[in-house]
Amino acid sequence: MATQIIDRFDGRILGAGSTSGLRLVIGDWWRTPLGAFSGVMIATADHRRVLLAINERVAEYVSATYSFDEVVLTPVTVTERDGGARWEVDAGPLRASVGLGGRTGVGRLLRLLPGPLARSRAFATLADPVARRVFPGVRTRGSAGNGRREYYGARDQRAVTRLSGTWHGVELGALADVAPPPQFGFSSTPVRPSLTEVTTTVVR
Repeated sequence: MATQIIDRFDGRILGAGSTSGLRLVIGDWWRTPLGAFSGVMIATADHRRVLLAINERVAEYVSATYSFDEVVLTPVTVTERDGGARWEVDAGPLRASVGLGGRTGVGRLLRLLPGPLARSRAFATLADPVARRVFPGVRTRGSAGNGRREYYGARDQRAVTRLSGTWHGVELGALADVAPPPQFGFSSTPVRPSLTEVTTTVVR
């Protein structure tokens, strides 16, 4: 019988759309089997899906779990400014400044949950029907690439309030909903731009 490997990624996922049609998902991970790293998934206005990864190891793991049309190896840095109220993102062809607001109503509810419960696969399974109803397109468990199973355990959420920057030197435009869904995998980020603190569990 094949042995299951369980990988856990602790960090934050920021999802935002723009009036240019580009949608971005930034993963800022402080504890993972691959070490601490940041990465960016881009869905362009013409629906090309691009992964910006810091090295081959991260690129191989992420592209085996999600679907992309192109993978770009590039340094990716996420710098917090103004006491955490702003992210500055430098990732090869992407330059972005993202403003962050206060905790959302969902974030306040998530903070009431004990940490071990919120991170568990069992809770992600129970929460999935609720997440699908409250956030269309969002799933907290499902099938990922190469026969992998994935579980999302959210622990907090903040609103994204502003976006500016460039993609290959072209202005992103202003902040917009994450629509249509980027379709990197079985789940999308919430339509309303947000930053979610999360534990992602991948079973392979």
